[in-house]
Amino acid sequence: MIGDRVCGPSRNNAWQRRAEHERAAFVSPPQGQRSRSTRVSGNGQGFRTLAFEPMRRMGTVVYTRNLVDEGNGKFNLMILCWSEGQGSSIHDHADSHCFMKVLAGTLKEVRFDWPQTKDGVEAPMAKKGDSELQLNSVAYINDSLGLHRVENPSHCEPAVSLHLYCPPFDECSMFDQRTGHRSKSKVTFWSKYGQRTPFVITPSQPEQYENN
Repeated sequence: MIGDRVCGPSRNNAWQRRAEHERAAFVSPPQGQRSRSTRVSGNGQGFRTLAFEPMRRMGTVVYTRNLVDEGNGKFNLMILCWSEGQGSSIHDHADSHCFMKVLAGTLKEVRFDWPQTKDGVEAPMAKKGDSELQLNSVAYINDSLGLHRVENPSHCEPAVSLHLYCPPFDECSMFDQRTGHRSKSKVTFWSKYGQRTPFVITPSQPEQYENN
């Protein structure tokens, strides 16, 4: 962090134009899945620079979620910044559609089947497969396709990715790979429009918090 600057762009003209384009072109999934993947895939060098340059200046940080646009309540557009070796938990997407594009570096996505419990007995989760997402790769997932974990496999290079979630959500489930145990997690933002957000845990809400 440099002052109030965090990984991710502020409200500059380029990102505003991108957000306005998404709002104007938004169609409800799944009909819009193919066209939306094409639009996300079409982002240019300017967006990679806006996302990555502040991260280079501030040095590596932990994995953060940085809100770019709230999409009239229909979607959230955000930049995720991954320092070396950082990754998410195994999680679902709360019945949302998730589109992801790699803007810098390389990410690894590992997918899992939903945990199956018999008579309440927990068991290790079944891995469906994994894929390496190179620069400009685009991926999609929803809950019908299973669960996933995303991580930066590099120990010397950070990574940056652009994510679109529709509809937006503020809570998801996280899973323990060893047992399949499920727990609820609040999802928050490290920053909004380039400004660091305050982080407050309410004592009456002991849930885990993902990503702030």
